[in-house]
Amino acid sequence: MIKKIALVAHDARKQELVSWVKFNAGSLKECELFCTGTTGRLIEAALREVLGDEAPVVTKLLSGPLGGDAQIGSMIAEDRVDMLVFFCDNLIMQGHQNDVMSLVRLASLYNIPFATNRSTADFIISSPLFLDSTYERIIPACIESYKNRKL
Repeated sequence: MIKKIALVAHDARKQELVSWVKFNAGSLKECELFCTGTTGRLIEAALREVLGDEAPVVTKLLSGPLGGDAQIGSMIAEDRVDMLVFFCDNLIMQGHQNDVMSLVRLASLYNIPFATNRSTADFIISSPLFLDSTYERIIPACIESYKNRKL
């Protein structure tokens, strides 16, 4: 089963994410990758540098503030993302902070692995469960309850 991973980074942390991607290129080459704007271009170049022709296709979405964060949020809600890596700049308030918080909420709600820093991303991608085809993510019962609520 191909893992679908969304990769996002604020400007101050883009190079840190690029470094993480290069370090984990071997694990990522079998994945389907989705990135917001500039991050996608940087990730694509980094993977080509390390993997050459074996580099996976990187689907580039809109820039985060222009709707890319919302696109990824939609993909999470539609079960089209298995993991979110979002290296956030927590030292400044983002103009699209509501979109950032929405991604945090959706990743938590839909129970997808979500890393906001390199250590967490390393632990997730190196877990034996990462590529275990028998592992099934459990969708919380509250989602079905909410869908079927009586008004």
